[in-house]
Amino acid sequence: MIESESLLGHPTPEAIVAFHGGRPIAAATFVADVVQLAARLPAGRYLVNACADRYAFAVAFGAALVAGRVNLLPPSRVPSASADLATRYPDHVVGCDGEPLAVFRVAVAMGDLPGAARHWPAPRIARDTTAAIAFTSGTTGVPQAQPKSWGSLVDGARGGRAGLRFADDAHDVALVGTVAPQHMYGLESTVLLALHGPFSISAAHPLHPEQVAAELASVRGARVLVTTPAHLRALVASDVRLPALDRIVCATAPLSGELAANCEARFGAAVFEIYGCTETGQVAARRTIDGDRWQALPGVSIEDRGGVFWAGGGHIAPPAPLADRLRLHGATSFELLGRSGDLVNVAGKRQSLSALNSALLALDGVVDGAFLVPDSGSGAQREARLMAFVVAPGRTRRDVLAQLRAQIDPAFLPRPLVLLDALPRNATGKLPRAELVALARKHGERRA
Repeated sequence: MIESESLLGHPTPEAIVAFHGGRPIAAATFVADVVQLAARLPAGRYLVNACADRYAFAVAFGAALVAGRVNLLPPSRVPSASADLATRYPDHVVGCDGEPLAVFRVAVAMGDLPGAARHWPAPRIARDTTAAIAFTSGTTGVPQAQPKSWGSLVDGARGGRAGLRFADDAHDVALVGTVAPQHMYGLESTVLLALHGPFSISAAHPLHPEQVAAELASVRGARVLVTTPAHLRALVASDVRLPALDRIVCATAPLSGELAANCEARFGAAVFEIYGCTETGQVAARRTIDGDRWQALPGVSIEDRGGVFWAGGGHIAPPAPLADRLRLHGATSFELLGRSGDLVNVAGKRQSLSALNSALLALDGVVDGAFLVPDSGSGAQREARLMAFVVAPGRTRRDVLAQLRAQIDPAFLPRPLVLLDALPRNATGKLPRAELVALARKHGERRA
């Protein structure tokens, strides 16, 4: 017998699956939207799921599964990335809720969602079905394809629920995300966690503090904000008041204990982090203020294979290497020591790039910032001349450098330090290296 999983974990047709503009959407309505879209999909092996509206994304995702298609999750909305995707997967259609890019062969508009029809029960999907192909973020190179089975995605959602310490009977939970659903973190923590929490999706994709507050106010139940360190820093720096939160979930970059504690004090909600990558999906979780140790999700274990750390078990199949250095405490608990290969060598001195970025972000008046290591060598001990990009409204370069000089060894002071209005972070708050290199070239660095 072929093992299968329901499209939805919601037990009744009246259970709330989503909020769209403040309107609650029942499970039976969501299933009807999925089934109707699946029936009108044109021929094509792949569905490029380019929907920005999170409800439309979830409907398109489910329709692809029901129709036997594979969701392609674009790593970026820039034209070059879309053109590459269209070339690599020519047998495709694109699902969109806005103007489609011309590079895609056939576009399927989402139409009026949610609809008025009802359908129950939810379809079941074979666990071994290739449900989606996600792509690495490109922060360290060209985005790589990572196929995901339906069974692994459902198991990962259940494991994520446990890692975030939701009570066994928790169900009236609304997820509001500042991250796009096309990336693994957004997919797992705002869509799949809703479908199999079973919780509810907030359709909007708020970015600015005022938008976040408005969207949180529009949903019912225990509110969970799924976000990134960059967005949390913006929230803390603003004077916007948020509605009552149940918890905050954060990923994509290291979160300082100080920022987590500030958020818990200001917003009255526990702050949890998720650790993972596109290759594995989510691997572990922690409440940041509890300390440096991470706890692997149910069934997941970590193994040191000659200095390279591999995650496997649970929803992670097959096992995959991690890009970070860890200090293991048994097979299911660890501390993060930084990215593999992020040790920078300057004048015979070594420092972690992540530690330098943390020091930069902790400076008074700095809203955002990042160091760039030029490509002047290879391996974990590169000889480099560093530069940094900083967003610090009202501050001068001299101000920032004076503060930084008191926090790090002078050998690692950036030359130059460039002040900007904003950094080119992607939809998950990450900084693709290619974007930083482009900035370096624009500002006169020829060796990046």
